[in-house]
Amino acid sequence: MPKYQFQVEVTPAYLPQQSAPEAGVFSFSYTITVRNTGEVAAQLVSRHWHISDALGHTHEVKGLGVVGEQPLLHPGEAFQYSSGCQLRTPSGTMHGIFHCVADDGEGFDCPISLFMLEATNAEAPDQPLSARVLH
Repeated sequence: MPKYQFQVEVTPAYLPQQSAPEAGVFSFSYTITVRNTGEVAAQLVSRHWHISDALGHTHEVKGLGVVGEQPLLHPGEAFQYSSGCQLRTPSGTMHGIFHCVADDGEGFDCPISLFMLEATNAEAPDQPLSARVLH
């Protein structure tokens, strides 16, 4: 087991009730679960997100903690939170990094793998609102 390690799981969701597709507003939530899978207690100090829509517009979000907190996680402990974002297109991506500091003062980064934000059709939730072409 690595000495310094957090594992991140992401569950994104489309929010049709907060979206206005005709105006180019697509709202999404995402629930993040951060688990300390290392050997040392560590604190999630800051975040850095890259949020991109299907047209290639990218927005960066940097800040202290997550949802106003900087959780200290002992080995095996987890912290879960939900947040959200808006895109101008029905699909996009997010990825980022959590910067953490262990109890012994060692800093380390926890990468957050790329995940999809995909608006779905209310009548057919397994179908996207529009077809996407990936280049």
